[in-house]
Amino acid sequence: MTPRHWPLFGLRVATPRLELRLPTDAELDDLADVAADGVHDPAAMPFMTPWTDNAPPGLQQGLLQWNWRQRAEWTSERWNLGLGVFVEGHIVGVQDIGAERFAVLRSVTTGSWLGRAHQGRGVGTEMRAAVLHLAFAGLGALEAHSGAWTDNMRSLGVSARFGYEANGRRRAARRDAADEIVDLRLTRDRWAAHARDDVTVTGLEPCLALFGLAPPEG
Repeated sequence: MTPRHWPLFGLRVATPRLELRLPTDAELDDLADVAADGVHDPAAMPFMTPWTDNAPPGLQQGLLQWNWRQRAEWTSERWNLGLGVFVEGHIVGVQDIGAERFAVLRSVTTGSWLGRAHQGRGVGTEMRAAVLHLAFAGLGALEAHSGAWTDNMRSLGVSARFGYEANGRRRAARRDAADEIVDLRLTRDRWAAHARDDVTVTGLEPCLALFGLAPPEG
């Protein structure tokens, strides 16, 4: 049953290997445990915001607050959808998709993380395929953006497999030092060349107004 007042809880994006959906608060607790068990080598920092440097219980509490904040601050002009990644019914990470003035620009930005215990199994590639299908096939996006530090070869490799192109570099603070981020852009045409036919989106139509989109006619 689709939730009447926050239909995003009824949105599902599924592939043969996983499902993306908004986690419940109980599942956010499980997600916080996944994060606390480790997301990356502590000597490295793959994220632009070093949230994993927080020590427990601040790490887990910060994760919960971040997710609650995204829901509370949602508007059709500026939104961020933090979808839980579920494999065999268990939450193992997060796949974000966000935008500003999406109805006008048709441009989204994605980001993600996966518990360290679940890496190296192709889940990261699968979740990117799912969220890109939601963006392009579901929401009608014209472009998707991502980015990674120059030494994050795993993330850059996933992007390359989907047809992203480099869109410049920029300096940013990485912990307490300056480093470079590679900005990446994927057009609708380049996505279509790699698109899969085994990704399904359900529960989207009741959510369209929240994304600033009109429901289909008829």
